[in-house]
Amino acid sequence: MRGITFSRFTPDDDTRSPFQKLLDLFTQLLTYTSGDVTEAMQWLTELDKEFGLTNDEYGLGDFIQELKEKGYLKENEETSKIELTSKTEQTIRKNALEEIFGKLKKSTVGNHNIRKSGMGDELNAETRPFEFGDSIDQLDVTASIRNAQINHGIDSFSIHQDDLEIKETDYKTQTSTALMIDISHSMILYGEDRITPAKKVAMALSELITTRYPKDTLDIIVFGNDAWQVEIKDLPYLTVGPYHTNTVAGLELAMDLLRRRRNPNKQIFMITDGKPTCLKIGKEYYKNSFGLDRKILNRTLNLAAQCKKLKIPITTFMVATDPWLQKFVQEFTETNNGKAFFSGTDNLGQFLFYDFENGKRKLF
Repeated sequence: MRGITFSRFTPDDDTRSPFQKLLDLFTQLLTYTSGDVTEAMQWLTELDKEFGLTNDEYGLGDFIQELKEKGYLKENEETSKIELTSKTEQTIRKNALEEIFGKLKKSTVGNHNIRKSGMGDELNAETRPFEFGDSIDQLDVTASIRNAQINHGIDSFSIHQDDLEIKETDYKTQTSTALMIDISHSMILYGEDRITPAKKVAMALSELITTRYPKDTLDIIVFGNDAWQVEIKDLPYLTVGPYHTNTVAGLELAMDLLRRRRNPNKQIFMITDGKPTCLKIGKEYYKNSFGLDRKILNRTLNLAAQCKKLKIPITTFMVATDPWLQKFVQEFTETNNGKAFFSGTDNLGQFLFYDFENGKRKLF
């Protein structure tokens, strides 16, 4: 009979410096505290008491001093308050990217792509025989010389067309993405923190695009009673407000921003945990949190249909698994001919990054 044996966990040897160990933990805490340095330090102090993160040779005081010396923290001259620097903000985004990609590498979720190679701008590991019309720039010199030596010998070296091999490439499309993040009050209700995973995904996606796909564009939108655009540097500081969910406002802003982008490929990613519950009519707000309000729903579905006509697919990531919400998401997705994932908070980044990366490949 098979069973499970539990034993004491012994961590692997960690060769990182005390500063780097604490920095990784500190940046995680900053994400949860929405960039509040004081609160993050309080949490770090409690964790140090509980788990002995520091010792007599290197204490939290040394860590704080090193943060300042290395440019991770600065003191506001007017308020004397300790604040984050742009270096810290970038570190948080980079750590979020590494965390999500680390999970992707270990994931067992199937990735059933059909990819065709062709004249593109991204090299892959495959090669093929030279064909008439291929560019010499794609020539795999090492493989071609090896073939010539095998086919004709070393003593009388010669190379023929049959010896030549070409490096395969994939064409990666330029894409304009609008990422909508729900910051309504329900994102922290019922004892589940849904806003922190959403922020992590947004930071990781922004870091991926700016470093790996610099020709792409990313517009980040938050929506509650209203919708507004935020900068990448603002992501660590996002907080949930006492808002309803005005999905219409978020979609209208996303469509407006994407109209200004010249990339031919446009898409909307929407991270939310519930149904639309708010509209703004003139200067007044129309709100209804009880069930699906047909007046709000129709406006939302109309925008989904407009995006379909404009060839802007909407991918909805529902970070809640309530069965009664699936009907709304299904109707919204069918209207737009988009996609929907009921991901929960643990695998939100996994689903979003697979969808984004798959969309980058253009078939030939």
